[in-house]
Amino acid sequence: MAAAPEFHLPLAPADLLRDGGPGRYVVQEVLSPRELPPALAAFRAAFRARGALAVLQHFDCVYSVLHHFGTVGVAVKEDALELMVRVVSHHSNELPAILSDSGLSHEDRAAHLNALKMNCYLLTGLMDAFEMETCKNSCLEADPGRKNRKNHAKTSGSLWEEEREPLLRLLTQLLQLDLCQLWAGLAVEEEFVSLMTGSCYRILENPSIGLQRYRLTREAVTHLLAVALVHCDHMFSATLKITQMLQHFEHVAPVFAQAVSLWAKEYGLKSLVGELLREIGQKCTQDLAREASGVKGYATFISELAEQIPALVLSNMSVLLPHLDGESYTMRNAILAAMAEVLVQVLNGDQLEEAARGTRDKFLDILQAHALPLTQFQSVVSLAVGRLKDKSVIVVKNAIQLLAAFLSNNPFSSKVQILSSDDEFWAYPSVKFIAMLKARRNMTELSCADLDEPLKKEVQKLKEMRDRNRPTAVAPVVAPQEEWEAMLPEVRAATQQLFQPLQEGEEEVLEVEETVERTVEQITGLLKKLNYKSAARLTQVALCRFQGEEPFIGPGEENEEATILGVLKRLYIGENSEDPPHDNSSDEIEEVVQEEQPQTELVKQEMLVQYLQDAYNFSVKITEALNLISKMMYENSVSVVQEAIEFFVTVSQFGVPQALLGVRRMLPLIWSKEPGIKEAVLNAYRQLYLSLSEDSERAKAQALVHSLSLIMVDASLGTIQCLEEIISEFVQKDEIKPAVTQLLWERFTEKSPCSLLERRAAVMLLGMMARGKPEIIGSNLDILVTVGLSDKACEDYRLPQEVCNAISKLASNPKPALDKNSAPFRLPQNHMLFGCLSETVSKGFAQPSSHWIPFMEAAVTLIYQLAEGPEEICADILHVCSQQALEKLQEADEQKTDAGDSPHRVSDGAGSLPTFLLLHLVSLVGQVALQQVVYLEVSVSAELRRRRILKEEKTKKQSDTSKKKQRPQSTGNETTMEEELGLVGATADDTEAELIRSICETELLDGKHLLSAFVPLVLKICNNPGLYSDSALSAAAALTLGKLCMISSEFCDSHLRLLFTVMEKSTLPDVRSNLIIAAGDLAIRFPNLVEPWTSHLYARLRDPCPSVRQTAGLVMTHLILKDMVKVKGQGNAVYNLLPDIISHLSDANTGIEEESFHTVMRHLFSYITKDKQTESLVEKLCQRFRTARTERQYRDLSHCLALLPVSDRGLHKLQDNYDCFADKLQDPAVYNCFQTVLARFRRAGIKPETKALAEELEQKLSASHNQGLDSTETCHNGTQTPMPMPAKRKAVRSSRRQPLSPANTDDDFITPPSRTLRNHKRAQKHPPRKKAIITFSSDEENNSEDGKALHICAQRGQGLQIWPNGNIPLVMGYMPVDFSAQGHGVLIIDMFYSL
Repeated sequence: MAAAPEFHLPLAPADLLRDGGPGRYVVQEVLSPRELPPALAAFRAAFRARGALAVLQHFDCVYSVLHHFGTVGVAVKEDALELMVRVVSHHSNELPAILSDSGLSHEDRAAHLNALKMNCYLLTGLMDAFEMETCKNSCLEADPGRKNRKNHAKTSGSLWEEEREPLLRLLTQLLQLDLCQLWAGLAVEEEFVSLMTGSCYRILENPSIGLQRYRLTREAVTHLLAVALVHCDHMFSATLKITQMLQHFEHVAPVFAQAVSLWAKEYGLKSLVGELLREIGQKCTQDLAREASGVKGYATFISELAEQIPALVLSNMSVLLPHLDGESYTMRNAILAAMAEVLVQVLNGDQLEEAARGTRDKFLDILQAHALPLTQFQSVVSLAVGRLKDKSVIVVKNAIQLLAAFLSNNPFSSKVQILSSDDEFWAYPSVKFIAMLKARRNMTELSCADLDEPLKKEVQKLKEMRDRNRPTAVAPVVAPQEEWEAMLPEVRAATQQLFQPLQEGEEEVLEVEETVERTVEQITGLLKKLNYKSAARLTQVALCRFQGEEPFIGPGEENEEATILGVLKRLYIGENSEDPPHDNSSDEIEEVVQEEQPQTELVKQEMLVQYLQDAYNFSVKITEALNLISKMMYENSVSVVQEAIEFFVTVSQFGVPQALLGVRRMLPLIWSKEPGIKEAVLNAYRQLYLSLSEDSERAKAQALVHSLSLIMVDASLGTIQCLEEIISEFVQKDEIKPAVTQLLWERFTEKSPCSLLERRAAVMLLGMMARGKPEIIGSNLDILVTVGLSDKACEDYRLPQEVCNAISKLASNPKPALDKNSAPFRLPQNHMLFGCLSETVSKGFAQPSSHWIPFMEAAVTLIYQLAEGPEEICADILHVCSQQALEKLQEADEQKTDAGDSPHRVSDGAGSLPTFLLLHLVSLVGQVALQQVVYLEVSVSAELRRRRILKEEKTKKQSDTSKKKQRPQSTGNETTMEEELGLVGATADDTEAELIRSICETELLDGKHLLSAFVPLVLKICNNPGLYSDSALSAAAALTLGKLCMISSEFCDSHLRLLFTVMEKSTLPDVRSNLIIAAGDLAIRFPNLVEPWTSHLYARLRDPCPSVRQTAGLVMTHLILKDMVKVKGQGNAVYNLLPDIISHLSDANTGIEEESFHTVMRHLFSYITKDKQTESLVEKLCQRFRTARTERQYRDLSHCLALLPVSDRGLHKLQDNYDCFADKLQDPAVYNCFQTVLARFRRAGIKPETKALAEELEQKLSASHNQGLDSTETCHNGTQTPMPMPAKRKAVRSSRRQPLSPANTDDDFITPPSRTLRNHKRAQKHPPRKKAIITFSSDEENNSEDGKALHICAQRGQGLQIWPNGNIPLVMGYMPVDFSAQGHGVLIIDMFYSL
């Protein structure tokens, strides 16, 4: 019987198809895909009969699966994989018994060896095939340009990812067996080991292997390779393979670093570390400089390996040192980082041996030699600050990172431990000056203001010391040793330059003197002249010339650089420390000491001044960077915003005072729609305020409360709202400990001593936390009421105001809840809270206080939010306060004859009242009126709807039950027409809304309601500004008038004329601002009534007061974006007005600064999103170049063109209108803008058909910029095209909506007719005509008064920018309009309406 053929592992699968010689296995037949399923079934049957040896007859079957792997079905692949896993697992389980059988015949051993190699070959082949297929599919799914990714089938990728780890464990189990017995006691053949480990390396080539979900797979690969290294002598192959993969696959560096660390610690494979580092160290430095990807892999591997096993890296560091002189900065950084890790983790402490200390000192010298020289520190910082203005996002991002690194590691930090020994102290110059500065100035913060005064004082002190020491001539100023230490860095740098190749023209010829003495004099003279490089070069030559002669003798074990430095040190110190003539006189010794001491102090003072000057310059640059980076928080780039946030975290942790502004400025970003930005803000505040270093929980709570209290000092309402959102997030995640809540309650109840400001901050913080967990307030409501609304409340109403705001967090959501069965949270009328509120409000009514009105508003709002029947409570408060006012009026009448009129009282002839009393009364009436409307429209309406729904559900259940009893055979499909159309709920909602509306229209202001009694008083104050001249009273009355108008449309209609008259003619800016806000709210509530008065709102954009213009701009923008006010142009307002806005703002006489112009245009052009608008604007702006007359206008127009995303048609427009701007291209700014247009066009993806056009346009731009136009040369010949004369201005028709005249005539305030009547008259006057197409021309004048008003507002307001949030209503200036960061991460306005 012939022997079975021997199976040899092939180098390539195709080798098995060729005859390799006698006795070698060859695949007989490659089955077709159709034949594979029955063949696999036959293999499975044979496996059940014969076990793992069945592969000897069925190898060709699975080989055919591998051969057709790309075309066979998924089921066949998975079937083959499952079968081979069972076969190899069975073989692995039976091999231990077979290997231990001493009677195993040669034929059986050969059969099992062939079966083992065949089974492993097929299994690993399937593993490789599945891995390649999965990697390919993941690459296709990650391709952003690939279409129909959703329809792409995942094939067997998910199955393979689940099976990968068990298969690796199976191969590990197999390799752990004593397989040498199958090779007759010899070593396992290398091809078999490579076969088993090859799958591991192929799995690691997958870029996604580093993800967390593949952690178990990475561990399995690591253990499999470890077994191969220990049992199969895989060291040499692994070294080559790992270095290869590090060079070609950057992502495997962290994986291999962790694996090598594990092998060294747990498997004792420490020699592998040396082999790998030696292999990397032998790489050619020139090759590494050219291969960036390979260098990154090596660098990451070295740095991460040093973090995990620094001791082993230290023992092999010498093989890496040659790369410090290489060209690859990435490699140099990695080796220096490895040295730093070794110094921190290994070479630290005072118990080091002498050799270890020497190594530490050498490492420190190397780090110092490669560090940034202090002389260039300031220049690099300046360059980094300048790059903050770069157009590239990546450059700006890296510049921010660099500045953060400079700040964290700057040499001016005061956080330095002072050494106790004077000798040690002065041995470290970098520590010496910082410690001296800290001892003298205790500088703990970097600030220009803090450094300026000490610098001036020290400079003055230095000047005085120099004046005192000028007459005396003392030879030794400083000890030679100290002088040498000061100049050592520069001497070392000069010496190191000797070993670098000379540049062209740098060659220097130095002749050595004939004698040693003359040479020594020559070298010392060069040192005194600070010519260190020449001195070092001459010493190098002298060491060769006078070898073995003093002083040119160096230890043999030192390198040449150390020898040169040693000789220079001996020469310099020996020259400057010649012993004076010996004299035993102590008087002369004391005299020398006294003469040397002032000179030493002078040197110290000079160094201190220089240090202070450098620190001051650094502080100036950091301050400049702070201002620039703070503006970047609202850039469109998410990564830049995140870097800016992280920068301010670093600055704050370093203690820079200006950092608090940046920390506050990032607060509104909590509302960003970008999750990355919002999370960055949360992480920033988490690091700054929650990650504290205090030991106890109590200390951490005190630090947190103190830090948050500082933010709230003088904070705006917007800042407080943003901080509340952040704190509520922390509370919901249980990141704020109970110790913080306990401390806040102790401060509020005065159990913990604190100031009144800190008590208010404590209440505010409790309220913010209650938004996340209302039980914080709910469980301690009695404490809040008894302490915050006690008799002491009248001393300062700001504390009870914050108490009201905190309690208001208990109010339920005013919108209808999803759970209709849950009633809104309200307290009974007799609750102690409302009694205390009523008493505190009534008691303070008759006392003059500037804080009573804000408290009263918070109290009334809280009553309407939480009380059952709040109108009764507020009616009682109004009654009590009115009674007090009447009593004061009666007292005033009785005393009128004796005291006379007071300038602080108001009088109408019948009696007089203190102004503050009337102010309080009017404000109280307005607040009650407004909150009554809000209560009816929101709370009552929601409750009616909730009860109706409950009633309907109950009725429906009863009806369904009765129907089932009466008509059991009914199908249940009978519905009314209203139910089918969905009109039942809508009709009920309309009925409820009509009920609320009728109450407001007919009841609240009729003679029976209490509010109606105060209407004449409010009207009288508004109608008689001369009689009631107090500004606060006039503003309060105007605001109350607006609030009363919110109640009834009839009342509003009859008093709009008065409201707009006061808005126009009042001399008080506060009154005009309040009425603008009121008019904005009325425009939302009663749009048809306010619409005829829209032109008067636009007129306020031309108000002489900047604050009024700003308020008007905010209100009008809010109304426009809510579609409550239509701008002429109907939807294309920015597009239609843009050319005129550009002309107005770039005008030399009436325009704005160029930088402000760029800011305004950048915002306005962000609204131009349509391609047709962009193309039209390109043409219009090009045409405007013809009418531009100044260089500033040329630059402004070209800047605007650079802001537009030019398309193919836009590029054609530029080409067609080239003559319009060709002669302006000689201006560098104009030329750069057009280059920006072309660069943006190319980045957007240029088409082949437009590539030629873009190149042609670029050539024309370059030619015009460099050489000028051809027409310029021909103009001398009289062929130049003449410039068009300015056309005569056409007669301009008056606008249909004229602005109000400033004249004080009542005729100007005739109530405009309604829109319906005006449209009817217009239709009668003009016959029907075609719908006009709205366009604008670059040469036409914009006649819109609204447009002109917007222009003026933009000019005076210096580019007013807005960003609205349409979800928050305008409610009389007290409900804040949230102009937060919404979309694109841009905050445009951080302010709220204020009175």
